[in-house]
Amino acid sequence: MIQAEPPIRLRSTPPKNSGGTHVLKALILIALFVLIAGFVVYRGIHSRIQTAAAVKDQTLALAVPTVAVIHPRPGAMLDEVVLPGNIQAFIDSPIYARASGYLKRWNADMGARVKAGQVLAEIDAPELDQQVQQARADVQQSQAALDQALANSQQGKANEELAKVTADRWRNLAGKGVVSRQENDQYQMQYKAQAATVQSLEKAIAAARSSIVAYEANLGRLEEMQRYTTVRAPFDGVITEELFHIASTAKLRVYVNVPQMYSRSAVPGLAATLALAEFPGRRFHGTLVRNAEAMDAGTRTLLTEIDVDNASGELKPGAYAEVHLAIPAAARSLILPVNAFLFRSEGLRVGVVREGGKVELAPVVIGKDYGTELEVVSGIDANDRVILNPPDSLTSGEVVHVSEPTLPSRAR
Repeated sequence: MIQAEPPIRLRSTPPKNSGGTHVLKALILIALFVLIAGFVVYRGIHSRIQTAAAVKDQTLALAVPTVAVIHPRPGAMLDEVVLPGNIQAFIDSPIYARASGYLKRWNADMGARVKAGQVLAEIDAPELDQQVQQARADVQQSQAALDQALANSQQGKANEELAKVTADRWRNLAGKGVVSRQENDQYQMQYKAQAATVQSLEKAIAAARSSIVAYEANLGRLEEMQRYTTVRAPFDGVITEELFHIASTAKLRVYVNVPQMYSRSAVPGLAATLALAEFPGRRFHGTLVRNAEAMDAGTRTLLTEIDVDNASGELKPGAYAEVHLAIPAAARSLILPVNAFLFRSEGLRVGVVREGGKVELAPVVIGKDYGTELEVVSGIDANDRVILNPPDSLTSGEVVHVSEPTLPSRAR
């Protein structure tokens, strides 16, 4: 029996391409490697950039200086200005003897207190006495000359009257033809001559009177000089030098040069007190009575005078005193410690922190010096944040960091 073979099945199988598959796999692997490598490189570069940026920010932050600030403290509305003063006598004068002569009597030594009109010395002046006698003789002589001139004038007037009567009579006779014209003319000329003589005598009288006035004036001058042989005190005071220098010390003048910034307040009536080293703990009271009304161009100060009562005589002319003036402040001043100031070539400055931490170097005008603090009269206000211990390299526009923990509300 013959068995039939099973039928053969035919499958269509695509031909295998092993080389292309390997290439594709390789490309995929390469792409994955590139991606992985790129990611690794990116992460590394990004990390470095972030680190560099952080370092830069930290460096910039460290480059911004940190400063401590303070607010100015308001100053007093009433300032006590202490200034040097020179004490002088209210009246101080040398006394000279106007008459030349020899000292006959001396009644007051240095340090003696004298009253007005008191005799200090007497002078013997024999030459002056002789001049007085001569002047008196001149007056008497000129008076005698005047008397003689007056007598001559009276005689001359009598002669003039007689000549006038005679001249009138002869004029009438000549008019009637009784006498000649020549005789009449002779008597008319005699009258005119006598009238001229009278005028001359009148002038002589005026000259004699002028001489008397001159001689009497000279006599008065010499007699006045003679009175100066007695030297008297012109006012109450103390003799500070012998032969003689006198000073009135019941009231004293104290001269003080007030700085220009306080000059508007240095007006008459301002109260003042004096402190002297020889009177520790004591104050002497005075009043500003006048000022020079002009600034001294060299010192920019106003010269003022303060009068102080010295009835006790304790204060001495020529002494030095510290003068305390209670000057009302024209504007409210501010107080800053000395370590807040910068001394620059263009002037005194303080560093003020503005908005955004920017620094402004503000020019300021200084008032009083309190030692560890200074008074600022212009340039800043009470709300400004002023830098303490500013570095010398600080400039306007520079940014700073404020150290908040050290920021007080007000300086004390």
